[in-house]
Amino acid sequence: MAHKESLSRIVQLARTISASVEKIEEVLVAKGIESPSFDEDVMVNIPLELSPQHDAVLDATAELHDLLLEPLNLIHRHAGHNNSLCMLAIAEFKLADKVPLHGEASFENIARDTPLTTDMTARLLRHAMTMRIFRETSPGVVTHTAASRTLHKSAANDWLQAGTAEMWPAAVKTVDALKKWPASEEPNETGYSLANNTSETIYQVFSKDMERASRWAKGMQIFTERPQFNLAYTTDYYDWESLGKAQVVDVGGSSGHVSLALARKFSNLSLIVQDMEQMVANASVPEDVQGRLKFMVHDIFSPQPVKDADVYYLRWIMHNWSDKYCNLILSALLPALKPGAKIIIHESLMPEPGTTALWKEKNLRATDLNMAGAFNAKERTKVELEALVKKVDPAFTLLNVVEPKGSALQMMEFVWEGTA
Repeated sequence: MAHKESLSRIVQLARTISASVEKIEEVLVAKGIESPSFDEDVMVNIPLELSPQHDAVLDATAELHDLLLEPLNLIHRHAGHNNSLCMLAIAEFKLADKVPLHGEASFENIARDTPLTTDMTARLLRHAMTMRIFRETSPGVVTHTAASRTLHKSAANDWLQAGTAEMWPAAVKTVDALKKWPASEEPNETGYSLANNTSETIYQVFSKDMERASRWAKGMQIFTERPQFNLAYTTDYYDWESLGKAQVVDVGGSSGHVSLALARKFSNLSLIVQDMEQMVANASVPEDVQGRLKFMVHDIFSPQPVKDADVYYLRWIMHNWSDKYCNLILSALLPALKPGAKIIIHESLMPEPGTTALWKEKNLRATDLNMAGAFNAKERTKVELEALVKKVDPAFTLLNVVEPKGSALQMMEFVWEGTA
């Protein structure tokens, strides 16, 4: 008896796409959520319950697209630098600002007050349109799509400019840096250093150029305002109540927005936010948390001055540094620790290959390469972070990993069981 011929991969993918899209549409209709569109006022809003179908569609459509390209075209698609060129021009010349919301603008009007000719403006924007950014509704007339609208008079443009003007040149020079400084862990021996012709780190460069520093800060702010960075993932998924009356030190806590959220939700916590002087100099403590929240100038590489705290919390710190410097950061905490003290490391944990949706893994691996090019740093897996912490002191034990569904960040909770 002949066996039924197995389905080809492209048919399998098509069926996955069809079944997943049907489920997504069913739930969107039931919840009264508008179906995804490129239209200016439509924002994608896929409920978390649909994450499996959402992941399946994005991975399957990408795979189907790539399967139907011949190999050289596939390489060309992924290796092209012209997307970055186009994005840099859009950000640098603020082209999205020149198209009115719910209105239109000609290429000629968009080019006005920029160094661009009308012809070059059209060429750049028509390339952007192939990526669903802007729309040409009639010959020479441009309107917004949802993506271009996001950039209109928004800090999202600062984020795009930070990526294209700061990170892209660093990426271009990263291979040269790898040749010049093999296996370096120094933050000033990077593609960024070569691109800026400096022996300084990225933060030292920013400290002398307030315009670039401000643009970077605004860009990072809009980046972290996305739903996957919602502070509820910090306040609601770790059992802060179980700590009882506790002292928490927010190491490298910047403006203190995380500690403020914790102080407002948990009256049992007293929090100290530590960062460099320029970060905390103008910090103020709201009246409703007076006495339970304060700021302190502290360099994360210096010995920890707050001794015997219950928790030392490091959010998005480790990924900015190589293993060498992470070791120094953690070692600086040791003299302050009491037996039973906890260290919570809150980072984007790199998945092991093939354990998450490919589109998510690709984004994380892109971020990892960004960290290499700008900081000589990296994104780490759970195994790598645990090994890093235990190398500093074997008396650390990993108690728990908190991985909220939908969150970009995960918490690793360590307890120190050494002797003071």
